[in-house]
Amino acid sequence: MYRSHNCGELRATNINEEVTLAGWVQKSRDKGFIVWIDLRDRYGITQLVFDEERTSKTMMQQAQNLGREFVIQVKGTVIERASKNPNIPTGNIEILVSELNILNEALLPPFTIEDKTDGGEDIRMKYRYLDIRRNPVKNSLIFRHKVTQEVRNYLSKEGFIEVETPYLIKSTPEGARDFVVPSRMNEGQFYALPQSPQTFKQLLMVGGMDKYFQIVKCFRDEDLRADRQPEFTQIDCEMAFIEQEDILNAFEGLTRHLLKEVNGVDIEKFPRMLYDDAMRLYGNDKPDIRFGMAFGELNAVAQHKDFGVFNNAELVVGIAVPGGNSYTRKEIDKLIDWVKRPQVGALGMVYSRCNDDGTFKSSVDKFYDQDDLAKWAEVTNAKAGDLICVLSGDKDKVRAQLSALRMELAERLGLRKPDEFAPLWVMDFPLLEWDEDTERYHAMHHPFTSPKTGQLELLKTNPGDVKANAYDLVLNGNEIGGGSIRIHDKETQSLMFDYLGFTPEEAKAQFGFLMDAFQYGAPPHGGLAFGLDRLVAILGGQETIRDFIAFPKNNSGRDVMIDAPAPIDDEQLTELSLKLNLKS
Repeated sequence: MYRSHNCGELRATNINEEVTLAGWVQKSRDKGFIVWIDLRDRYGITQLVFDEERTSKTMMQQAQNLGREFVIQVKGTVIERASKNPNIPTGNIEILVSELNILNEALLPPFTIEDKTDGGEDIRMKYRYLDIRRNPVKNSLIFRHKVTQEVRNYLSKEGFIEVETPYLIKSTPEGARDFVVPSRMNEGQFYALPQSPQTFKQLLMVGGMDKYFQIVKCFRDEDLRADRQPEFTQIDCEMAFIEQEDILNAFEGLTRHLLKEVNGVDIEKFPRMLYDDAMRLYGNDKPDIRFGMAFGELNAVAQHKDFGVFNNAELVVGIAVPGGNSYTRKEIDKLIDWVKRPQVGALGMVYSRCNDDGTFKSSVDKFYDQDDLAKWAEVTNAKAGDLICVLSGDKDKVRAQLSALRMELAERLGLRKPDEFAPLWVMDFPLLEWDEDTERYHAMHHPFTSPKTGQLELLKTNPGDVKANAYDLVLNGNEIGGGSIRIHDKETQSLMFDYLGFTPEEAKAQFGFLMDAFQYGAPPHGGLAFGLDRLVAILGGQETIRDFIAFPKNNSGRDVMIDAPAPIDDEQLTELSLKLNLKS
């Protein structure tokens, strides 16, 4: 037995007990006549003491030569600690060591294994197995486990059945590039890794499983950022014989359960917002509603005043920044520089101060009088002491730019509180979106999404106006889940493929198996998939997901720890009938 207790377990009630512990050396303090060692494992830290009056000379020398991260086992007696440490659970005791065994020596780590480490992100990703020993990463992985177990327990109690679906499937168009896997046994043919188990969960509904879920890896070969990974995890769910309201109620229940059990927060209301309203009021389809600063459209009160910048714009829109009148001119200039960055892309920003005496002072006073600026304040709901920030330009671009500014200001003002949770359903997305490159419509979600009732005929005349029976669940300005009611009959699905530009032959080659299944009695069905990585990060009070993934990839999709992806040798290429044509 390597240990009788773990390093976070012993208390004053264990004094005088003989114990055995094992773990890593966190740090040591050598006073010559006495040595203290902090011994660490997953559960915590226990202080060890080696005293020359009670410890053999050989063991004292061993203790003095222990390096950081050495793996050791000790036996000894629990004694009361003279200088207690109230910051750790074991701070009232220490172990007087009677036997020391070095289980494994260790090189000096490339960064300190402490909560506040001196290691940068790149070096910590290269030595991720060391980073996991640090409390922030370790606790994030344990937190993820807790969330995952709560998901499984809740859905199982609600009658959902967990079913595994294949990883080696055929390539299907779902919006991002597939990762492909060559087949040795089927020369010249390839599997694809699933972007989601979409068609399989629909087939499970055809199969009568009724309520399905799966915590499943998905794969997308797309450009990455800090909160996106090429392989990610979904809580994938589907239900049969349901309508949209059934789906919303079911997964409100799951979200409410997680917030209560994991965060101790009671959430009763899950507001609902139309997609069009989300874009109009917040400039994106996943608005953070923990704070205000809703958009005010100013065309009617800002155009036709001899100010060409506004008059030539498709949209003039502003927000009221609470307390923003306190900003100095220098601070406002920095804000203007921020929106002009390439990442945001605005050409500039107009502003108006709302003074405490009810007057206004703007950067365009030459063109607008006090009555005009009062109308700006009315439209943006600005109060005395606020600052009105105004952008103008192409409708879609300027909304995205103002959305970015809104989020940046909220961050600076401390309005995005990680311990405050505001869920929101965003409903009625467009069914299709126009792609300028291919000059045709693509499914905004996927080709199996049902149009809203009564809008099927609209596909023939105004396909861009058709709304989808689709919904996203947003939490604190992040999409944590999305889904739709599915098409469940062959005729409607064939019509959808037709409007998406598939020939009958292409549709059969890609999705013939699903169309065939629909002929054998497919029930009405729909579902939703949560992004587990994102959900866990938000519940854990973080914006990025990497610390909640054991072995994440970097922004280039590389695992720098194992150095993947990597070339394969010529023998493997020959066996797979592959020939490389690399660009120089």
